[in-house]
Amino acid sequence: MTDSSYTTLPQWPAAYPVTGASATLKLHNEDFLVTELPLQLPSGAGEHVWLDVEKNGANTAYVAQQLADAAGVNTWDVGYAGLKDRYAITRQWFSLYLPKGDTPDLTALQHPEFKVLSQSRHVKKLRPGDLAGNRFRIVLRDVTGDRAAIEANLQAIAAQGVPNYFGAQRFGHDGGNVEQGRAMLAREIRVRNPKKKGIYLSAVRSFVFNEVLALRIQQGRWGQTLAGDVMDASGRPTGPMWGRGRVSTTEEAQALENGVAARHAGLCDGLEHAGLDQDRRSLVASPQELSWDWPEADQLVISFSLPAGNYATSVLNEVLVAREPERLIESDGEGEAAAVE
Repeated sequence: MTDSSYTTLPQWPAAYPVTGASATLKLHNEDFLVTELPLQLPSGAGEHVWLDVEKNGANTAYVAQQLADAAGVNTWDVGYAGLKDRYAITRQWFSLYLPKGDTPDLTALQHPEFKVLSQSRHVKKLRPGDLAGNRFRIVLRDVTGDRAAIEANLQAIAAQGVPNYFGAQRFGHDGGNVEQGRAMLAREIRVRNPKKKGIYLSAVRSFVFNEVLALRIQQGRWGQTLAGDVMDASGRPTGPMWGRGRVSTTEEAQALENGVAARHAGLCDGLEHAGLDQDRRSLVASPQELSWDWPEADQLVISFSLPAGNYATSVLNEVLVAREPERLIESDGEGEAAAVE
């Protein structure tokens, strides 16, 4: 795809052999369990009340609003580290700014879609990105395909990781956020809502990163080091989160990234003029404690944890085609463990 219109996202390549397998994902909420791994636990004292919340069938913003109403605070006084799926059972932390007065017992709150498991005070508000990662337990139903091929890919993933693509939910329904972002950067449309503007910028930036990663996969070098690569703390190569300034890679890696940028010059120039600075993101995601089981012949259960900003779909897409039941399109744009920049 070259710079013009981005109304359709490309089919970015997988790293491992296509298994031909398929399955149903999230047939029931309990088929997708997510547990947030916090950076720290509340200290027991401070102006903020931290809540350990389990939600079932509700999105994060809705739960935040319900907690604000129950505590008698404004929604901007509610903090959380990341978005979690609506069609799932998820456990995550919220914070409420309650510096004075009696502390309400929110564990007594009765709601059909969430419950507060515990609460404790802490010195700071939870902000986006304040998490170490997420733990997943995923039940895939109606699995068809070659079990040996599925397990071969799972074993390869356990050893080598997966391409650290941004997930489809990053790009909105049918990838529409990328085209909206292109139109906004080209000044064809004016976006006044700061939240929407941030969503569109993130979608464009993520798209460029995925294009770089896809090219390295096509060349068979997504997990290997190129001359001039910038490495992450684990010694894995990184890709660009586009913005102002020159890319920090050199030689072969820089030539590859600049080549992708030239194909999408309108997007990259727009990101630079939008005031975003260059950043880097790991090209490889490494699931930890990856395990799987076949409780029934057509049912596969996969468990693993991922660092913050990585997508569970990056693991599933290397194993099989997972299809969700058709549902009404949600306007909140939330998805599993949505990455936070």
